[in-house]
Amino acid sequence: MVGLDRADDAGVYKVSDDLALIQTVDFFTPIVDDPFWFGQIAAANALSDVYAMGGTPRTAMNLVGFPLGDMDIDVLRKIILGGLEKIREAGVVLIGGHSVEDKELKYGLSVTGFIHPSKVLTKQNLQNNDDLILTKPLGTGIINTAIKAGLASEQIILDTTKLMAQLNKIAAETMTEYKIHACTDITGFGLLGHLAEMVVGSSKSLLIHSKDVPTLPEAMEFGSMGLVPAGAYKNREFRECMTRFSSSVSPVVRDILFDPQTSGGLLICCPSSQTEKLLADLHARGLVQSAVIGKVIDDPSQKIFVE
Repeated sequence: MVGLDRADDAGVYKVSDDLALIQTVDFFTPIVDDPFWFGQIAAANALSDVYAMGGTPRTAMNLVGFPLGDMDIDVLRKIILGGLEKIREAGVVLIGGHSVEDKELKYGLSVTGFIHPSKVLTKQNLQNNDDLILTKPLGTGIINTAIKAGLASEQIILDTTKLMAQLNKIAAETMTEYKIHACTDITGFGLLGHLAEMVVGSSKSLLIHSKDVPTLPEAMEFGSMGLVPAGAYKNREFRECMTRFSSSVSPVVRDILFDPQTSGGLLICCPSSQTEKLLADLHARGLVQSAVIGKVIDDPSQKIFVE
């Protein structure tokens, strides 16, 4: 049902009239120093793609690259335990995995989820006047750059780490109660990069209200200091041709909109008639930073207008 013909968050294979499998895989190198937290973040990030497709993750397999001769095996144990805690929180069963000796530490998951074939969500199907809801604030890439530079406080490090380790489970469960037209999760391509993937081939455009985009306050501070990851510049270079910024949008805000996220939130495209109730439900279930950030507009140029 969903394969290699166009970019999406996961693959979907129809098994029967009432069952489809969602399959995804994701792993990366450490982005935090604490191995237990790294395991949690990597697991949450991998599980997120199933949530973005509207499905429920059911099984997972570990993927590990570990420098056995250069690192204490206890580090790997803590990473696996961190991942396992997040897997259990998601109600997922760990059924195996594979490890290789590698010069660079890597960890992640291969995840399989279930969904009814008629309920699969993709990045496509934008409808005129649909609202766009983002469930997590932006800025983790910039803050992680500040952490590497030794400029972030212990509290900022902890808060950002917890945000990245937060599952998109609640957001995914909440949106199943509504008629959602499209969905994706915001990760390495940044908000504008992932929005661009939704726009391509849609014959629609998007209007983004930058002042409404939830943003970690420390990201504004560090971004204004020039602590912007290389990935943000790559994202901008790739998708700048599709974006149109109002002169009122500051350079640091532009950087944040292209900032690569790790285990970011869901971007939900829903009918405007349902927006108020969906947003209220997300807030009531603890996702208090969820916000309407823009809308779909009837413009066949397939651009993203940011004001």
